[in-house]
Amino acid sequence: MTATRVRPAPTGRSDAAQRLRVTVEGVVQGVGFRPFVHRLATELGVAGFVGNDSSSVFIEVQGPSPKVEEFLRRLRTDAPPLARIVALRADPVAPVAGESGFRIVASRSADGARTLVSPDVAVCDDCVRELFDPADRRYRHPFITCTNCGPRFTIIRSLPYDRPATTMADFPMCPACAAEYHDPANRRFHAQPLCCPDCGPRLSFVRDEETVTGSDAALAAAHQALAEELVVAVKGIGGYHLACAADSETAVRLLRERKARAGKPFAVMARDLAVARRLAEIDAAEAAVLTSPARPIVLLRRRPDAPVAEGVAPGNPLIGVMLPYSPLHHLLFAPVPGSAAPVPEVLVLTSANISDEPICFDDEDARTRLPLLADAVLTHDRPIHVPCDDSVVRVVDGHELPIRRSRGYAPLPIRLGRRSEVILAVGGELKNTFCVTEGEHAFCSAHVGDMGSLETLRAFERAVGQLTAFHGVQPARLAADAHPGYLTRRWAERHAGDRPLHLVQHHHAHVVSLLAEHGRLGEPIVGVAFDGTGYGTDGAVWGGEVLLLGSDSHRFTRVGHLRAVRLPGGDAAVRNPCRMALSHLASAGIPWDDDLPPVAACEPAELRAVRSQLDSGLGCADCTSMGRLFDAVSSLLGVRHRISYEGQAAIELEALATVADGELPSLRLAVGPDGVLDPTPLLHGLVAGLRDGTPVATLAAAFHQAVAVAVAELVTRVGRERGIRLAGLTGGVFQNVLLLRACRDRLRKAGFEVLTHRVVPPNDGGLALGQAAVAALHASDEEE
Repeated sequence: MTATRVRPAPTGRSDAAQRLRVTVEGVVQGVGFRPFVHRLATELGVAGFVGNDSSSVFIEVQGPSPKVEEFLRRLRTDAPPLARIVALRADPVAPVAGESGFRIVASRSADGARTLVSPDVAVCDDCVRELFDPADRRYRHPFITCTNCGPRFTIIRSLPYDRPATTMADFPMCPACAAEYHDPANRRFHAQPLCCPDCGPRLSFVRDEETVTGSDAALAAAHQALAEELVVAVKGIGGYHLACAADSETAVRLLRERKARAGKPFAVMARDLAVARRLAEIDAAEAAVLTSPARPIVLLRRRPDAPVAEGVAPGNPLIGVMLPYSPLHHLLFAPVPGSAAPVPEVLVLTSANISDEPICFDDEDARTRLPLLADAVLTHDRPIHVPCDDSVVRVVDGHELPIRRSRGYAPLPIRLGRRSEVILAVGGELKNTFCVTEGEHAFCSAHVGDMGSLETLRAFERAVGQLTAFHGVQPARLAADAHPGYLTRRWAERHAGDRPLHLVQHHHAHVVSLLAEHGRLGEPIVGVAFDGTGYGTDGAVWGGEVLLLGSDSHRFTRVGHLRAVRLPGGDAAVRNPCRMALSHLASAGIPWDDDLPPVAACEPAELRAVRSQLDSGLGCADCTSMGRLFDAVSSLLGVRHRISYEGQAAIELEALATVADGELPSLRLAVGPDGVLDPTPLLHGLVAGLRDGTPVATLAAAFHQAVAVAVAELVTRVGRERGIRLAGLTGGVFQNVLLLRACRDRLRKAGFEVLTHRVVPPNDGGLALGQAAVAALHASDEEE
């Protein structure tokens, strides 16, 4: 949503000179906005100037009233594709006698809010054509760019956005580039990362302490190393990747060993959309997201004959695919003139880090960490200022469902619809992002990662410092998850000082993040928040919650939840879904007979230990987690008893359910009058189905259906009682597209408008936005 304020010009003759002072706020720096304004003004024959300051683009335009009005209209309608105008103000000022021509003036500082920073965007088609045109002077230049594409967020050190404020400052433009930079008719007019082979960054390849310089020689050496089934670290836009041949089981196994990543799928990069279609089924909406300027990893339905090693995504029907987004990527998939080295069509491309560590992006850090991970390094000498992982999305009925919001999206803001003092919300413990509010905007950080190490905490602190410095703000208050054991909460407590610190219940933050991204704060909603773990107000482990929020979104009432069972051994039950299945069976009064898969999966000693924990309560916590119920059912159906990464059991259960055919048996997740969802009849039905020989895929699909039916029944009951027709689906369990669709469709049939995530992830990567919005609303209360 954008705001416009235009004061009418004094009445008079239509050909009389009119002068307006125009301020444009939004993503208007680093996207070719000043060159666009210059070209527009020149085309219309109006005079004046345009420039950047730290908060906006400022313009003064003078000419006949119809021309000036046309100029204002086309500022919006013809703006560059990467621009996002959020506010435009135009005020009449006195005409300047004798002024002619239109010019770009020097940047200046300004008080107030900073301008919005553009995310990094994929190299544009025009630049790709030039990249492979032997007649072009940037032929095969790995850093080709223009005003419409390339790095932004990751190279900016400060605002306003000018070359000296970026990591290109150490690369003076050659005369040819400088001429393009100053030519209003050129596509590279005022393009800050502008460079060419004569003045730009340099590519090099390092292997066994030997360095190969020169772009083509370095690329040929990288091709040869990949063909030898080696792991090559590649310095990208937001950090280093680890690359290997996607069709080599040997290379993929080596990569898994070095990253200490047992089973979690790897993403792959395909040369182009045609190659991607050989890997996965891709519909029109998915193709549009794959080829968008953001170029995220898109989770797609893997083809059975996909030409990749089984170890890329073991046991998973989905494969994460992305397309080249930097010139270097395009060159990696193209032959080097004169080289006989084989050229890949698909590469595994994953972040250069050991699992649970932050991405490697700093060259000094790379010299220490990369030798443990890679056999060789394809690198360059342009520094990365802000690390930024690849984004991950699924596409659901034509709309993006973010799984990880990072490169290509961060740090685009979410408009809160109300002004707030500066708040820092520190997010959660897993999939951490944080959020900074300024004015009406909430800026969610790029993906930081799981807060389980000192290295990740340092990365978090560095990122907080960078984002607050970008916007020139100091937080007036902080917000954090209510969990007393979270590192993020303890960090916030240490750094709050005398500033207010708001502790926000985990699932409340999930629901508010959903409202905030849709611009619906203050609207009553019945929010369904299903995930793995969240600290409840009663000290229990929550995760199967139905919350009622009224017009005061910063308060909630718990109106329903999954019946509590014991979590035997805490994290041990999370890592071993068979233990969670045993707990649910015991709670439902179902004996642990040897024919049940979770019983058969456990050694006698493990069975005795879990039984003792459940009987005594020692080492147990009460748990209402829907994520843990999905784990339990996955084990009960023999799908997954032990996991090597978060969500593995539930992911495989969803995959199994999608292949079911025929009529589904009727299973029931009971809904009590107190809003408690009781899985007892559901579990009895699953056990009976197993013993009757019902296909496990059918039972998996019936389980999903039973959960959706119960959600619709409970939400409808609460909505009818309270007169609410808005529902929301949030939390990490709703990354499950089968469940998401089933719940959404049933609620719509019941007459609800249903909100789902399209901007921030439903998982804990979206928590910080909800925390920030809750804190902002509390601050507003205090002011009244």
